Amino acid sequence: MKDREHFPPPYYAVIFTSKRTEAAADYLETNDHLISIAEGMEGYLGQESARDESIGVSVSLWKDLASIKIFKEQLGHKMSQARGRQEWYISYRGQNRLLERDYEFST
Repeated sequence: MKDREHFPPPYYAVIFTSKRTEAAADYLETNDHLISIAEGMEGYLGQESARDESIGVSVSLWKDLASIKIFKEQLGHKMSQARGRQEWYISYRGQNRLLERDYEFST
């Protein structure tokens, strides 16, 4: 797991779980662009992602629901969502969760 800055809870986690198609044109570039948009926004705290051959999980962290809503209304996000449905995803699921506790173990 990549080191990230820790923020005292509570905050929100947007959990995006996906199954990808084999189409990859511009996928990584689009993902990087969306992250750069989020990084410049008030309320964005960070992101963690993992993917294997069959499933991917990305968790973005936000100060509040209002910040999530503003990000989701960004034109770049809406365009990526439409393209994802058409090209990149077999299926996906998004969830907003209030994170009330954050802990970890590391050696």
